[in-house]
Amino acid sequence: MENEFRKDTLYIKTFGGFSMTWNGKLLTGSIKTSESQFVYLMQLLLHNRKDGIERNRVEEILFEDRDIANIHHSMQSVVYNAKKKLRSMGLPKVNYIELKGGIFYWTGQIPVIEDAEQFEQICRKAEACEDAAGRLESHLEACYSYGGEFLPMQAGIIWAAQEARRYRELFCKCVENTLPLLREKQDWAEMEKLGLYASKIQPLADWETVTMEALVSQNRYDDAQKLYDDTVEFYSQKQGLRPSKSFMELFGKLGTQMQHQYATLDEIQMDLTGLEEEEISTGGYLCSYPVFQGIYRIVERMMERGGQSVYLMLCTVVDSKGNPMKDGPMLDELSKRLEEAILKSVRHSDTVNCYGKGQYLVLLINTTRENCTLIQKRINYQFLIGRQRTGIQYYVSSVICPPIN
Repeated sequence: MENEFRKDTLYIKTFGGFSMTWNGKLLTGSIKTSESQFVYLMQLLLHNRKDGIERNRVEEILFEDRDIANIHHSMQSVVYNAKKKLRSMGLPKVNYIELKGGIFYWTGQIPVIEDAEQFEQICRKAEACEDAAGRLESHLEACYSYGGEFLPMQAGIIWAAQEARRYRELFCKCVENTLPLLREKQDWAEMEKLGLYASKIQPLADWETVTMEALVSQNRYDDAQKLYDDTVEFYSQKQGLRPSKSFMELFGKLGTQMQHQYATLDEIQMDLTGLEEEEISTGGYLCSYPVFQGIYRIVERMMERGGQSVYLMLCTVVDSKGNPMKDGPMLDELSKRLEEAILKSVRHSDTVNCYGKGQYLVLLINTTRENCTLIQKRINYQFLIGRQRTGIQYYVSSVICPPIN
């Protein structure tokens, strides 16, 4: 939206939600059952006000598959009620909705400013700009004018989903085009800001890599490590996913650039431990998937000479029929309880990872298959309460020493 407020202009927000504002007054900001057809009609008309939208298309969207004897008459009622509602909202008394040649148009007598349209205009302006400084400024303006998914409540409607995808792709292209300009200028602070904004506005889209690059370029390695840990936790534990391969690879590459201040061995060892001696508790070591993966790989290598017996155990929360639970608040609660049960049941030297919702990996060092069964019984004892019908499904596999090439 433009920074300068225009009087007697209808402001339309479509990114991240839908709202209509007139002279500083919010006219509608949500879809209530009694207002749904009015809001859907406004979304269609205002977004397509330039070329209009066919009456048959509007009827198809508003009434879907409902069996209506005279659909045109029902459409007339919706339009009549919409006009009446707009007048009651304080808009000038004009013919808001015009029907010409079977096409509905929004009146040209009331100017409209829509965030989605402005975003697209700024993107075109950024692409056309030849001045280096102006090009960066206009690209950043375009990036920050994208306020989230287009009409997210309408994701199931084809036209809205298509537009949402188009704007999403436009935003991604805009960010990608901005990054080389920031690198050339070495404006790492702005790159960090853009990365954080993109990650917030479009989660699970791998924009954390932008923030990571900016942090390391500023030699802020502690912040980069925290971002890495937070990202892994968000993807793995809260979303049941793993961070993208590109993010993992980037952190691995950037990690080689990290330089620390001079320190003594005692200080380094304390930092590696991450805990004061008195803070070290009993039970297994809970860590993120990348850390778990690193431990697994080093254990494999150590087995080449040590001859230890190591087992990998997968614990999965299942329902009363023995089927893995996939989602829901009950799974969140059971998953947390399973985590506590595992940590209390394994040894201090064993490693634990929340692989996904309701699934935990346990790396059992220097143990036997019989001991794995005992550990399962201990976990069950900690996890099961009363006549609880849910349970845990276990899979155990021996970690095999990798062949030496």
